Amino acid sequence: MTTYIIEKALNNNVIIAKSEEEEVVLIGCGIGFGKKKNDKIAEEQVEKMFVLKDPVEQEQYKQLLHTIDDETLKTLITVVEMIREKSDSSLNEHIHVALTDHLVFAIHRLKNGMTIRNPFLIETKTLYPQEYGIALDVTKLVNKKLEIDLPEDEVGFIALHIHSAMGDKEVGELTAYSDLMVQLVQIIEEQFKITIDKESLDYMRLIRHIRFTIERVVRGEKVVEPKRIKELLELEYPVYYNLAWKLIKVMQQKLQKEVYNAEAVFLTLHLQRIRAIHEQV
Repeated sequence: MTTYIIEKALNNNVIIAKSEEEEVVLIGCGIGFGKKKNDKIAEEQVEKMFVLKDPVEQEQYKQLLHTIDDETLKTLITVVEMIREKSDSSLNEHIHVALTDHLVFAIHRLKNGMTIRNPFLIETKTLYPQEYGIALDVTKLVNKKLEIDLPEDEVGFIALHIHSAMGDKEVGELTAYSDLMVQLVQIIEEQFKITIDKESLDYMRLIRHIRFTIERVVRGEKVVEPKRIKELLELEYPVYYNLAWKLIKVMQQKLQKEVYNAEAVFLTLHLQRIRAIHEQV
């Protein structure tokens, strides 16, 4: 049975300890009461445990815990465990700091009558349905345990944190991509003088295509250009093809990376479909 050596008791229920030279966070009811450095904790006393290998993450988490009451902390630790189980994947350890910090601030804002609108809610729901479903369960749990009412906008923010932890990406990076997608859609609407139904299947297809395009560009992945289709689209749909290139130039400017010509072909097809649907209405 593993025995842990206490480094620091953060509160009655959370301690920082060492096990085989690895620093761990241990959680248990009353586990830290009356404990001091170098005391020992038996494995059977531990209810939950996780590892923060990055020294910076460790320090940030320690500082964060001093601002959280025990009930909120217990709930937020349960939240991360729920995400791990429902996603059935390993999570980047940064989620312990990033999501905890986000939820603590969200709860504070809510209790003080402040709300933040999520401009990427629809896009997040469309692009990351699994993460969104988990985030919905997380929000329900937090609302029930802490007797609050986090809004749907927060579900979207939580989903981004989950996707970030599952895909080992920075939340800021995902938000930047979402912002770019919203900007591109606005250009399309302005050019066609339409309002795209954000709940429609074609909007979902368009958003997914733009997301995959962005990811390919970031990875530097080249798509083979179908030359015959390109020539046909240039001839038959010059307005859509030119708009596709306008969107690509925006992508290039925002991402600071080359976007290959083939992307214009596939984007043109989506634009043609979107416009055709609105002409039928």
